[in-house]
Amino acid sequence: MTINIGVPKEIRENEQRVALVPDIARRLTTDTVKVIIETGAGLQIGFSDEDYDGADIATDSQSLLGKSDIMLMVNPPSEQQISQLKEGATLIGFLDPFADPGRFAALAKKNISAFSVELIPRISRAQAMDALSSQASIAGYKAVLLASNLLGKFFPMLTTAAGTIRPSKVLVIGAGVAGLQAIATARRLGAIVEGYDVRNAVKEQVESLGAKFVDIEIKAEGSGGYARELTEDERQQQQVILARHVAAADVIVSTAAIPGRPSPRIITSAMVENMRGGSVIVDLAAEGGGNCELTKANETVEHQGVKIYGPVNVPGMVGNHASELYAKNLLNFLGLLLKDEQLIIDLDDEIINGSLITHQGILHHKGIREELEGASS
Repeated sequence: MTINIGVPKEIRENEQRVALVPDIARRLTTDTVKVIIETGAGLQIGFSDEDYDGADIATDSQSLLGKSDIMLMVNPPSEQQISQLKEGATLIGFLDPFADPGRFAALAKKNISAFSVELIPRISRAQAMDALSSQASIAGYKAVLLASNLLGKFFPMLTTAAGTIRPSKVLVIGAGVAGLQAIATARRLGAIVEGYDVRNAVKEQVESLGAKFVDIEIKAEGSGGYARELTEDERQQQQVILARHVAAADVIVSTAAIPGRPSPRIITSAMVENMRGGSVIVDLAAEGGGNCELTKANETVEHQGVKIYGPVNVPGMVGNHASELYAKNLLNFLGLLLKDEQLIIDLDDEIINGSLITHQGILHHKGIREELEGASS
């Protein structure tokens, strides 16, 4: 029996990414696995339908959704797309699992096995499938470039006939995957860089990239590689120490975000008011409300001469490489599902069970079920 893997054209505004690039589509295609691409799905990043040689091209989304046994997407499906999915199909993508209970009720009603890549456990065996990390790395890189465009200064020190230009100072808040990539990028551009995180365990990683670690003497390691919430006393200590470093920075790249949770407020309005005019904040946590009190998603706010930019879907701005990395993540994840020319969902596998939201007509994921039931009560 042939297994059809479908890849639709993404419908999110300004989304450049596609779930499969041609090379990965070819690697998935076998005698028993057929890849179907919606026409124009890769055009935003320079891939024509002809580049997907070996794959079938669907001329419309409805026919693609209706005959795909496995649907690979970047963003969550719309209500209309869910209604068009094949009964009992498997869906894999960034499904925003802590939002919109109605979406998952609709998926369960159609007996869809829905996997959310945000929920893939952060364990050694799953590193090659960790789409959150691959996209966060791109976001950290791009955030520094966005900041350099907004900043009216050079990043590196320059010696010219007219005099010496002093290097810019960059503060990166949050030393996860995005933050570490932002540190590395700012250092490559020649800036003086500091990195801050409430998890003291990342100090060595920050320093290995040539940045100075801002130590507030609080250890707030949490589960899953994320930080726990600070107590009120810890938050006050954080702000007192961090305020000095914020005031000295020409650029701040803020990356402290937890999927499905409001972003922690770290940069107050008072801190911004103590920054030099012309300074820039790029807040990668904007979609969760922002790490800065003044952040507005998808807008640039100017406050007393300081620009605060809250970009959304930053990986989508680097669509080609973001798609390439995401497609490789999906290829590795599919290796768990496609065995002996069959689609097998092994609930004893920690990675499969941990990322599966709906299955066999029910909301399977206990944590998401409790979260959504609490939100609707």
